[in-house]
Amino acid sequence: LSDWVLREACRQNREWQLAGLPPVRVSVNFSAKTFHQRDIAQLVKDVLQETGLEACWLEIELTESTLMRNTEEAVSMLNELHALGIGIAIDDFGTGYSSLSYLKRLPVDRLKIDRSFVADIGTSSDDETITAAIIALAHELQLQVIAEGVETSAQFAFLRERACNELQGYFFAPPMPGDEAAALLRASAAYDEAPGLAWTV
Repeated sequence: LSDWVLREACRQNREWQLAGLPPVRVSVNFSAKTFHQRDIAQLVKDVLQETGLEACWLEIELTESTLMRNTEEAVSMLNELHALGIGIAIDDFGTGYSSLSYLKRLPVDRLKIDRSFVADIGTSSDDETITAAIIALAHELQLQVIAEGVETSAQFAFLRERACNELQGYFFAPPMPGDEAAALLRASAAYDEAPGLAWTV
């Protein structure tokens, strides 16, 4: 299934580009089983060659628990993936059991704050503190931050004030099929907003 999702995501993204739509980054979530039992770097390389998608428009998402299962192996595999030119994000950050000492060793580009922290912004000072701390930590490490599950104007304002790099959630749009996403890209291009868009599959 992971192979099919990766190929379809890259194929669709390249198809949008060939149709004249502004290029956007597409993110694909890999399971722990796929990451640890496959030659992921070779799979990604093959799919990029097959679809013609430039590596910079693909990002792989992995959870903290996946990366911490075997840290030395993960660092090696992530270095191979990074060498291809793709982006790498840690998904659901803050819910796993990673050591901050390893975070600086992992060749990643983005941290995705888990929606469980975002959900209580405006009602839980603890979650607000944790969210703000994650954003500050990531920026100190020269990483970008994505907040998942943004659904209210209060959450949007809180995250924007703290310079969260990217936001996703129902506040902006629900999950949508490819044709609706293409229409949104066309509309965004008219307002010169496309560079701020990214898609997760």
